Amino acid sequence: MRYNSEDNKTKGAVSLAYQALYRVWRPQQFIDVVGQEHVTTTLQNALLQQKISHAYLFSGPRGTGKTSAAKILAKAVNCEKAPTAEPCNECDACRGITDGSIPDVIEIDAASNNGVEEIRDIRDKVKYAPNVVKYKVYIIDEVHMLSIGAFNALLKTLEEPPKHVLFILATTEPHKIPLTIISRCQRFDFKRITAQAIVGRMKQIVEESGVDCEEQALQIIARAAEGGMRDALSLLDQAISFSQDTVTIDDALTVTGTVSQNFLNQLASAIHERDAAAGLEALEELLLQGKDPVRFIEDFIYFYRDMLLYKAAPMLEESMERVMLDSSFKELATAIDSSQIYELIEVLNKAQQEMRWTNHPRIFLEVAIVKLCQLENQAPARNAEIEPLLKRIEQLEEKLAHFQQNPGMAASEPAAATKRTPRPNRRGFQAPAGKINEVLKNATKADLHTIKGRWGELLEMLAAKQMRSQAALLNEAEPVAASDAAVVIKFKYEIHCQMAMENMRFVETVSSAMKEFTGKRMQVLGVPEEQWLKIRENFISQRGESSAEGAAASEDPLIAEAKKMFGDELIQIQD
Repeated sequence: MRYNSEDNKTKGAVSLAYQALYRVWRPQQFIDVVGQEHVTTTLQNALLQQKISHAYLFSGPRGTGKTSAAKILAKAVNCEKAPTAEPCNECDACRGITDGSIPDVIEIDAASNNGVEEIRDIRDKVKYAPNVVKYKVYIIDEVHMLSIGAFNALLKTLEEPPKHVLFILATTEPHKIPLTIISRCQRFDFKRITAQAIVGRMKQIVEESGVDCEEQALQIIARAAEGGMRDALSLLDQAISFSQDTVTIDDALTVTGTVSQNFLNQLASAIHERDAAAGLEALEELLLQGKDPVRFIEDFIYFYRDMLLYKAAPMLEESMERVMLDSSFKELATAIDSSQIYELIEVLNKAQQEMRWTNHPRIFLEVAIVKLCQLENQAPARNAEIEPLLKRIEQLEEKLAHFQQNPGMAASEPAAATKRTPRPNRRGFQAPAGKINEVLKNATKADLHTIKGRWGELLEMLAAKQMRSQAALLNEAEPVAASDAAVVIKFKYEIHCQMAMENMRFVETVSSAMKEFTGKRMQVLGVPEEQWLKIRENFISQRGESSAEGAAASEDPLIAEAKKMFGDELIQIQD
């Protein structure tokens, strides 16, 4: 392999044989900090406007450039060409800070220096002016590891340090830092670097280093890095050492421990085709290659997760965690329904939880593969068997409904009756207003109270008879009128009323329950709420007119005389 020695000198490295890639290619300017433009732009504007704060807090995931940005900021404020948006990296100050020879820029690892004494030492030395450069800069890495006493010792110094002192705190866990510390700093949140940005940076590195590398191998490494540039460069360094002349896809897969896209497509196809034998054979081949079952099931869950995202938003390729949008993946995503993907992820997630607490994760993985194949195998067969039966039942229900409405025509004109009885209109339901008016004429409060009192028992009876879907239709329904021969049930939604009244089994069950409760065989009539209000209003208005006419003609003379003497308001008539 060939390496560019001039570039290595520029980057401050001796040789790639002695320094890791992430050290050789550590950013030396803000423009080199990949994926954190929201941070670097703000810092550059502050440098140009000479509005540097006394304390900064850099927080974010590992390997995203927090410490690098801190050292760049330390160079920029002390650069001989300041105020400047970028350090020149040529003056004595910049070079000294880069190689660590200037004592005024102090890097402290809080993980190993987290006691009160170390912070008190900083507090005592802060008041002394810098020796070489303009600003004394303290970079405290993993600051969340400081003890409570150390934080308390740092408080006052951090709030009002001397003008020549700058504090830069870096952490991966900002929630562990006291709010009193955070409130004294300008906080910048570093975000995970996108896979696309990581690939772009690695392309630049391999081109300048003279290393041959396949682009898909870089994509595999970028996705395995999970948003960290340092992790990506470490994996790239390892892949370069592992490869012969060119870093291939297989090299990247071996180094990262990731399962290849082709294998995931192959196993997903076997599951979709309900071929348990092919699925187990592919899994056996994978495990013989030394892949970790726990890592594999994680990759498989992410595979289906990416498939679900692709079906929902095909253009968001950057959101994919594990897969690349090749033709095989796209065809498979088109063939698998989203509802099936939910079930697949649920089974895999349960298996992953069980694998964490066992010494034999392979067994749970094999069981999960077989279960996924059987899960997919049941649904199509069941649908194929039941669909003709459902159609036949629907036809019989239509005929039965017609025969009940026209019993005299059932024997003489069956064919004509069938032709004249159209299939119920799914676009709307019309309640039988005439029959409902007949019920209202003979309705009594006693009959209605009897049915309402047993309504809860009716719902329980339907649930006990495995008719939960029918019982659900009655959750927002209620009886509104009842006579000796019929009951009117009001439904809140028209579609629920239509579904209930067109289901003959449902109607028959409710009618039988009414007989058990009242001792009478009652006809069941359904009406949507909007139609019920109109039918009831019309009935009351017609009833009121006829009642007024009858009262005027047959009123008792004594009652009429009493109304004249005392007024209508004070008269109460009792039978």
